[in-house]
Amino acid sequence: QVQLAESGGGLVQAGGSLRLSCVASGTTFSRYSLGWFRQAPGKEREFVAAISRSGGTTYVATTVKGRFSISRDNAKNTVYLQMNSLKPEDTAVYYCAARPGAQAVNFVGTYDYWGQGTQVTVSS
Repeated sequence: QVQLAESGGGLVQAGGSLRLSCVASGTTFSRYSLGWFRQAPGKEREFVAAISRSGGTTYVATTVKGRFSISRDNAKNTVYLQMNSLKPEDTAVYYCAARPGAQAVNFVGTYDYWGQGTQVTVSS
């Protein structure tokens, strides 16, 4: 069983930056590939970024490419989402997720474990 806990959300002005963190417990962290997803009010949960088990491969949605990046520290059981040049349309609850397997994957249905989410609000 994997427990995930996100942190680092908050209110930021457009153009600003935030770094989200997600700490995993209850498992061998390095066995899992990881992803970040987000969900705005009235919308479906959407893919943001994913990282492979080793950290050697990352995959970022086109909507955030060039602004967001994902990384992981297996020694700290933590995955990060660095968000720069934030826009009001980035406002959402951000979730981290884990799946057994090596590859970075963008499909929400393949992830078995989810955190509780952290709110990110970008003001214009």
